[in-house]
Amino acid sequence: MNSLACSLSDHPVGKDLQAMRTGQRQNKGMRTRLGCLSHKSDSCSDFTAILPDKPNRALKRLSTEEATRWADSFDVLLSHKYGVAAFRAFLKTEFSEENLEFWLACEEFKKTRSTAKLVSKAHRIFEEFVDVQAPREVNIDFQTREATRKNMQEPSLTCFDQAQGKVHSLMEKDSYPRFLRSKMYLDLLSQSQRRLS
Repeated sequence: MNSLACSLSDHPVGKDLQAMRTGQRQNKGMRTRLGCLSHKSDSCSDFTAILPDKPNRALKRLSTEEATRWADSFDVLLSHKYGVAAFRAFLKTEFSEENLEFWLACEEFKKTRSTAKLVSKAHRIFEEFVDVQAPREVNIDFQTREATRKNMQEPSLTCFDQAQGKVHSLMEKDSYPRFLRSKMYLDLLSQSQRRLS
């Protein structure tokens, strides 16, 4: 088995597997922080577990003003790392975190500068989120899926724009308003206000 592992690490697929394992370890850390959540959106009142960094320090850094600004617009929420973490935790309770993960993967993909990496990253994102029966398939219409599939013939930094836009719109119109009304968000606001008093 070790000789197989050694030979795989020299192969591009093996490097992808190693990168996935590293990502899985990082995701496991996030899952641990999200451990306070059950399968219902309104079941969590201790938000220190969803925040990145050391929970107490992170919660101290999160001001009521910042958390309140998340309600200004969906893009404000997405621009704040604690906002993304809280929204991710909420989506996880609704079993729809793949939408945010896809959106974030697209944002990271747009920063790719190497043409060789661009092609492999594009195919990984497509296979993970866009392809029919993908492990974390996002909810997009047939035309968008097919347009994105065609874009995979010659991937570019904009090849996911249409699909990313549809997913953004879906989250903004559907999940985001529910997040703002959720006990999770309201409790987070309440906790940040209590710290000030």
